[in-house]
Amino acid sequence: MIFPSPPTARRRTTVALVVPLALALALGACTGETGAGATAETPGSAAAAGSTGSGSSGSGGTPTAGVTVTGAPAALSALVTRLYAGSDVGGSASPSAAAALRARTAGPAQVKATASTGSWRGTPIAVVTAGRDVTLAVGPTWKVVGGWWPSLGVDTPSLGKGGPRWLLAIGSDARKGQALDRTRADVLQVIGVDGAGGGGVMGMARDLWVPLSTGGKGKINSAMVFGGPEAQVATVKAATGLPIEGYVLLGFTGFKRIVDDQGGLPMVIPRTVVASHAKDLVIKAGPQTLSGAQALAYARERKTLPDGDFGRSRHQGEVILAAAVKAKLAGPAAIPSALTSFSEVGESDLSAEQILTFTAGLHTLNPLQVGRDVAKGPFGTAAGQSIVVLGAEARRLFASFRDGNLS
Repeated sequence: MIFPSPPTARRRTTVALVVPLALALALGACTGETGAGATAETPGSAAAAGSTGSGSSGSGGTPTAGVTVTGAPAALSALVTRLYAGSDVGGSASPSAAAALRARTAGPAQVKATASTGSWRGTPIAVVTAGRDVTLAVGPTWKVVGGWWPSLGVDTPSLGKGGPRWLLAIGSDARKGQALDRTRADVLQVIGVDGAGGGGVMGMARDLWVPLSTGGKGKINSAMVFGGPEAQVATVKAATGLPIEGYVLLGFTGFKRIVDDQGGLPMVIPRTVVASHAKDLVIKAGPQTLSGAQALAYARERKTLPDGDFGRSRHQGEVILAAAVKAKLAGPAAIPSALTSFSEVGESDLSAEQILTFTAGLHTLNPLQVGRDVAKGPFGTAAGQSIVVLGAEARRLFASFRDGNLS
């Protein structure tokens, strides 16, 4: 039996782009901090942090006279010096970054750069800023994996894989003593970018009835129970037709810790919400700075919302967007410490290069080319339980997101 879905208007919000739920919150980290994974300097090293490297002639034209890199390990400082000196970076760059850098022109006579370092699941990472230039690098044998360099005539960002990209943000329903990656997915949000300044975030109703990658049919959020986050990604990929790269996964405790560690989450609450599952915690309408417990309650509430699970998914998108605004203000230099923080409480199958280029790319987006929506459908029943039927409305949304843009 199928019943029409609630008459809620489809909403698309053109505001600053999103990052995965937990990751976005982590990106509110203060700039200028050195995260785990930083390499100690060798005293007296010519390329040590704060030293000045001499430029040399190369494909970049006239050599840069001096490059000062503060906060970088010696090998990274030397690599950045070569980049600005016009020297061939060779194998010390990913193919896409190397191609972009081959087109660079002569830079300024003096360059003062600052490195922020951190770690992504044990791999050293760094963001080096110099004016409007941003260089993304991955260690421990340092390699440039992306960035943008207006001072060298490279205005178009080089951010790894070209074209549209998608990640899946998963919020685990794990309780104390349960495995984070073997419980239901309480949050499923697909984050997309189109590679041309636009993007979007698409919430997935938890009760969507779909074929599971582990076999049979079930609610979309049950795939992780049977096959872990990899099975959850495969299920969402099959349902949406989107080639999702991988996932970021966070639980309740990690979510609250990240929000509280970053001083709360500023956002405007459209209407007062009474979180029935959190001892009737009241989150009042208007401008608020939510604590970790409040942000979690807002993202999880559904029973008191007129559109139930669809409303919950919408709230989750609002939390992501608010966190992304905070991240945007922090700037790319905050990324390494943020990724370090996330690594301590979350899980992911993304490589350091993938997460660094994707996350940095969120800082290059045009707010007017970013949208938000929820994949929903009519209610029904299957296997004795209430479900959401995957129908034409959701499929139209999936099709519109194939370019990585929901604006």
